[in-house]
Amino acid sequence: MLPRRKFLRLTGATIATLTANELFAAFPAKQIKAVGLQLFTIPQMVADDLNGTLQILASIGYREIEFFGPYPFSLPEIIEGWKPIAAQLGISQNAFYGHSAKEVKKMLDDHRMKAPSVHIDINDLRKNLEPAMENFALLGAQYVAIPSLRTEEKKTLDDYKRLAEEFSQLGEKLAKQGMMFAYHNHGFEHVPISGQIPLDILLRNTDPTHVKFELDIFWMKAAGAEPIDYLKNYPGRFKLMHLKDASESVRFAGDGGSPDQWMALFPKITDPGAGIFDIKGIVSQAVRSGVEHFYVEHDLSKDPMLTLKRSFEFLSAI
Repeated sequence: MLPRRKFLRLTGATIATLTANELFAAFPAKQIKAVGLQLFTIPQMVADDLNGTLQILASIGYREIEFFGPYPFSLPEIIEGWKPIAAQLGISQNAFYGHSAKEVKKMLDDHRMKAPSVHIDINDLRKNLEPAMENFALLGAQYVAIPSLRTEEKKTLDDYKRLAEEFSQLGEKLAKQGMMFAYHNHGFEHVPISGQIPLDILLRNTDPTHVKFELDIFWMKAAGAEPIDYLKNYPGRFKLMHLKDASESVRFAGDGGSPDQWMALFPKITDPGAGIFDIKGIVSQAVRSGVEHFYVEHDLSKDPMLTLKRSFEFLSAI
């Protein structure tokens, strides 16, 4: 916030005499243009009342959201596989929570919000691409992100090289629909295999024109890697970011490759700015490295309204 004395000195006729550079220094541009929210922060709220929840988010100041699947058009086996987790979370409906993509788009428009990106299971893109693209086009999504990988597909370096090739192919298909493929890190990609880091394999072996990445800073830190280093080393590759903080230093008990390991760290997640991470430094580097969309993600927040308000206040002030 601008100090009161400085503000008074800049009011009235004085402000008209300042150069453009002096004005920029006095009133610096916000680094995050539109604070977003990954809906996994508040799954029960959106499942119970999507439109009402969007209204609350808009009233706080959020302008972007990111959906997580599965969706009504998802493969039956994906929907069935999600049911045990959904039951634990208290979610009775899949995204779009009883509405069509067209109806959801109208809700977003009514509240002056957008959904620039969505999460989807990779098998839906492999076997169910047409209905997925049809729905996401109606929604106005730009990025289609894979949130994780299946255990059987991430065991060897050759697995990751095959995935890199497939990501590029999927990216080409999405590009024809005006969308971009993205991959979201979850921690296990930093466990070395034969001396190489799998995430680096994906970054170096995918087509940068068609494949981008979503950097989750919490899971990367829990894996022992540094978000700022990755942003510096791979400029232009990370276009989306999940922002959450940690109440204390975090590391996975194992390789970070299973939901039980992720959920074990949920209690250590806190709102951006309320923990030990250098959120401001990460955001500054992210902007310089080309990140376009920033989402609050406090997995299963125990106090949703506090998280929503506190996170927005902190990030909108950066």
